[in-house]
Amino acid sequence: MLSDDAFRNVIDSTPLVSIDLVVSNDCGEILLGERLNRPAQGTWFVPGGRVRKNERLDAAFERLTTDELGRPSNREQARLLGVFEHFYDDSVFSDAPGSASTHYVVLAYALPWAMPDGAHAWPQEQHARFRWWALQAAALSDAVHSNSKAYLSFLN
Repeated sequence: MLSDDAFRNVIDSTPLVSIDLVVSNDCGEILLGERLNRPAQGTWFVPGGRVRKNERLDAAFERLTTDELGRPSNREQARLLGVFEHFYDDSVFSDAPGSASTHYVVLAYALPWAMPDGAHAWPQEQHARFRWWALQAAALSDAVHSNSKAYLSFLN
């Protein structure tokens, strides 16, 4: 695990590689979480996260689905939507003096989600709450981050 100082240096110097999970249900809705952390704090955003150094994409996908969705999935269950770039004026360290912007290279995957009977306990580390959104409602909402809206046209 990187120290905060080392990670600040990475954010200052390079793009980060991440996986975004565009999760959809049988009703044609997508899952969005209200972000707790920077960047994009306070907006509704698809789940996802960074790929770690020396972590294979399959392992990252399984870790992120477990951490972000509370249930492991593998990449074979998903469809690659494409490669995207996300640029933010802030970073996880924005409270610190001299904090830098953040640049992500994102591998976005569409992941179908079949809910078993009963409620699902969504992890709360990155998102205050989760909600299923109709595609049109997500596209029109100012609360949904534009980087998440960019995936909607690829879902058809």
